[in-house]
Amino acid sequence: MTRRSPYVITLSAADRAVLEERSRAYSAPFAQVIRAKIVLLGADGECNTTIAERLDVHVGVASRWRKRFAEAGLAGLEDRARSGRPRSFPAPVVAEVKAMACEPPEQRDVPLSRWSSAELAAQAVAEGLTVSVSPSTVRRWLHEDAIKPWQHRSWIFPRDPEFALKAALALDLYARTWCGIDLGPDEYVISADEKSQLQALSRRHPELPPGPGRTRRVEFEYTRGGTLAYFGAYDVHRAQLIGMAAPTTGIAPFGQLVAKVMTTEPYASAARVFWIVDNGSSHNGHRSVERMRATWPTCELVHLPVHASWLNQIEIVFSIIQRKVIKPADFADLDALAARLTAFEPRYNATAAPFDWRFGRTELDDLCRRIDAHRLAEHTPRAA
Repeated sequence: MTRRSPYVITLSAADRAVLEERSRAYSAPFAQVIRAKIVLLGADGECNTTIAERLDVHVGVASRWRKRFAEAGLAGLEDRARSGRPRSFPAPVVAEVKAMACEPPEQRDVPLSRWSSAELAAQAVAEGLTVSVSPSTVRRWLHEDAIKPWQHRSWIFPRDPEFALKAALALDLYARTWCGIDLGPDEYVISADEKSQLQALSRRHPELPPGPGRTRRVEFEYTRGGTLAYFGAYDVHRAQLIGMAAPTTGIAPFGQLVAKVMTTEPYASAARVFWIVDNGSSHNGHRSVERMRATWPTCELVHLPVHASWLNQIEIVFSIIQRKVIKPADFADLDALAARLTAFEPRYNATAAPFDWRFGRTELDDLCRRIDAHRLAEHTPRAA
């Protein structure tokens, strides 16, 4: 005869809701799901033996979590603190492995481009730091200090000899100053550039919209419908975008964008309009400054340093367009792509706010100091 448990479970509506949610959670730890089901079945009057059979667990497991919940409620279903095994690796060994993870493998004559936890563990043994260590242990050490040697990010070392000077001019404009004088209410700052090679990709099968338990599905294969360029001019202080699509990039379409902006209020009657641009072929060099000034006397073209498009706020707008308008690309033809880009502009302008731009003169000075330190290290002879 099955003995009834002395721990009778009575659930409140709130506790039952939490437990039912846990019991149905696909991504929750398995132990958490089982514990919730044990308590729910116990609350329904099932004995521990029946619960164990239905959930395919030992009867002792059912008894333990039933008792824990009866004594402490939901908190009783959490894992208790454990002392764990004592540390088996000396602190110097852990520190040496972490230092190794911060060095390129080539510095240790290892023919790898980057470290993995397994490679670090093997190298620690090869160098005699320890007799043995598992990759999971190394991974845990690195996790403590947020070191991920298997990851990398690309960057461009500033090579423009006038990097600081040119960057400062743009940053001052973002702060509404020019040559130490505050901009007036009838002076504006435009960040402009072009996004080239936008493809009109037409999927070979209609996509499937999202549904319960199903993510949106987009056909992998596509046909190419050509490419176009998108020119954008972004007022950094009014958060307004003016753009246009063109068959390709070049001086002529960029001039059309400038004309579109400068014939629109409030820029048409502005005292000055500063245009911040990179060094793309559509607007690079001193001739572009002269060309702009001759056509639009109130315009001032300001060039960023070479390879410093990250200082151009229009790039943030382009990233929004890439994520919200273009990807995943599925356009019948170039006209459909151009129409989507055009329609997005008033939608964006209706709710856009200026970006919270925090890279200013102070941050620029700090960056320049770090660049100088890198250059000094490159030219300092290493000890043999």
